[in-house]
Amino acid sequence: MSIVLAEIDRRSATRRPPGRPRGYHRWSDLVFIHWRLPAEAVAPLLPAGLTLDTWQGDAWVGLVPFRMSGVRPWWSPWGAAFPETNVRTYVHFRGRDPGVWFFSLEASHRLAITIARNCWGLNYHHARMSAARQGNRVQYESRRSADGGVFCRIEATWEGAAFRAQPDTLEHFLVERYVLYARSRTGRLFRGRVHHAPYVLQEARLLYLEQSLLAANGIRCAEPPCHVLASREVDVEIFPLVTANQ
Repeated sequence: MSIVLAEIDRRSATRRPPGRPRGYHRWSDLVFIHWRLPAEAVAPLLPAGLTLDTWQGDAWVGLVPFRMSGVRPWWSPWGAAFPETNVRTYVHFRGRDPGVWFFSLEASHRLAITIARNCWGLNYHHARMSAARQGNRVQYESRRSADGGVFCRIEATWEGAAFRAQPDTLEHFLVERYVLYARSRTGRLFRGRVHHAPYVLQEARLLYLEQSLLAANGIRCAEPPCHVLASREVDVEIFPLVTANQ
């Protein structure tokens, strides 16, 4: 299915869904690292039912490390904290609900991984991870526990004035995503929603990047990333999964 970019409603998903959240997170020290790739190289990697969401005809693949804290269900006053890194691209469902498809996610918290895999159908992997920030500089390291050959090392620094992404810009297309898609073990496609204030963004510069996560997901890319943004922190509400066609 081919959907013209301008025909997709990208604003509705940024509004808070009705009802009570299932849980809460805080995401901190996010770095959005992106590669621009031919659509035909990425589209075959998607599950049936999802269509690649493109910008100017091309696919965008993101590597996003950040720190999670306050990870808790709605009824608990206590939350877990751990680093996470995801590899993702951008999709829509039948021309609506533009969102994210996660090829894989790395985290260091075994219980959170078990819940996310079993309840959300997300492709989480346990990894030995570290995350640190000094001033405007952050460092991340990750190596999968079951396969030490899958790893990433990232060092980045924030630069420039803070801003919020405006609709119909590349920055808005890449970061203002409030819908995620997941596939159950039986192959059913589900949609989840999150809500938070718009990201306060800054341009960022990679000081170091070494990673094998894209290759581990079947994504071939010999070029360095072409777009890097960072954001300090956002508080997030998590809403339950529903079937994608609801």
